[in-house]
Amino acid sequence: MITPANKLVRKLWQYCNVLRDDGLSYPDYVEQLTYLLFLKMAEERGNDLVSKEYGWGSFTGKDAPSLHKHYSRVLRHLGSQGGMLGMIFYDAKNKIRDPAKLRTLVLDLIGQTDWSGMSEDVKGDAYEGLLEKNAQDTKSGAGQYFTPRPLIDAIIKCVNPLPGEVICDPACGTGGFLLATHDYIRRQNPTLKPAQRRHLKRDAIRGVELVREVARLAAMNLMLHGVGDAAAGAELPICCEDSLATAPGKKVDVVLTNPPFGVKGSFVGGGEEYSKEPLRKDFWVRTANKQLNFLQHVYSMLKPGGRAGVVVPDNVLFESGGAEEIRRRLLTTGDVHTLLRLPTGIFYAHGVKANVLFFDVPAKRSDSAQDGKKLWVYDLRSDNRYSLKSRPITADDLADFVARYKPDDRSRRKPETAKAAFPRWKCFDTSWVLSQPECSLDIGWTREVVNNPVPAADRLRTLAARVASDLREALRQVELADDGLPQTLQ
Repeated sequence: MITPANKLVRKLWQYCNVLRDDGLSYPDYVEQLTYLLFLKMAEERGNDLVSKEYGWGSFTGKDAPSLHKHYSRVLRHLGSQGGMLGMIFYDAKNKIRDPAKLRTLVLDLIGQTDWSGMSEDVKGDAYEGLLEKNAQDTKSGAGQYFTPRPLIDAIIKCVNPLPGEVICDPACGTGGFLLATHDYIRRQNPTLKPAQRRHLKRDAIRGVELVREVARLAAMNLMLHGVGDAAAGAELPICCEDSLATAPGKKVDVVLTNPPFGVKGSFVGGGEEYSKEPLRKDFWVRTANKQLNFLQHVYSMLKPGGRAGVVVPDNVLFESGGAEEIRRRLLTTGDVHTLLRLPTGIFYAHGVKANVLFFDVPAKRSDSAQDGKKLWVYDLRSDNRYSLKSRPITADDLADFVARYKPDDRSRRKPETAKAAFPRWKCFDTSWVLSQPECSLDIGWTREVVNNPVPAADRLRTLAARVASDLREALRQVELADDGLPQTLQ
């Protein structure tokens, strides 16, 4: 079915192909649209965020060369402002080289669309559709910021954010988790009181993004969905900073995130010293592994009674050294209750093997694991093959997992019948997991199908990943030992 949002995406994207002839990439095009859409809607809403000298109305009556120069001046001026303006226009540059194409974009494409007459859902869905198309441009790397919407929706249904809670994504990308959470709370609670609606709009949604260009897309995405307060001095729902650099200030009720994979660290010491390992005293383990640091960071963000759903790669489940210590601490001090093993082929980065780890911070913290805690594992990976083009993952693919999760009362969970041809849902005592070699969470049990065995290459890649993990940890230990040697011996 062709929706109004689909039509708008098609219209905007067709013009992107024209601009590509001018050397503009997909991400650049979406970025320039972000600037222009903000100015257009600010004028339609009649607010005074942007002065008339630099607002949308200042574009009228100018020929192409004059408009091109004026647009560059507007971006420089707004980039020097604070608040929402500073977030969206910081270091903004006019990347449209052809003045005639810019004038067509301003007057004929955006200028002829009544954005204020659209519902927030249509505007937001159209912009999110542009971001998804942008993510499909794998050469630009934009796909690393995009998590499939069916997976986002399933995670949110399981964690079940509630009115009055504060929800954060410390690696928010373009805001997919945050927007879906806002929509979920609104749909599940159609009779919110005025105070609850204000909280949902202004205070409930918080995101952090390291990359400035992506943070501005997230801020615009939220604004188009009616999230956040654009008034001067209001707290912004998105901030651009390194989540791992410092311990969290205010703790939150819910964390939903798909953090970046890799080992790149953070700048510390006033931006002059580079460390592969964030200097966080609240972390259990110092490591250069970014996803392990995000796992520690998420736990540190949660209030007592808080809960999280975090996408993690396979190596987090079985790496030795610091990873093992983090798993043990998470299993003993927290309540790691559910693991969803995801199939390959659902992310824009090819070959990614990922999982979703669900855990809570107990209302009363305890260092004892001998309290009957259990880990439920759902294997969606075995015997499943997905592809972004030919077989993308859908809500129906995740429906069985969501139904078995039972977010309203996990005590009602039941293991899958033994008669199932391919049982995907099993329960393990946390004490048993802790007793496994290296406290591995790399749990699987579905037998190989006779007519579709697991390729030997896949088994070899898994073994190679384990060996590589051990080698990285050994090298890290050598580097740490070198740091303690006398200077003459280094």
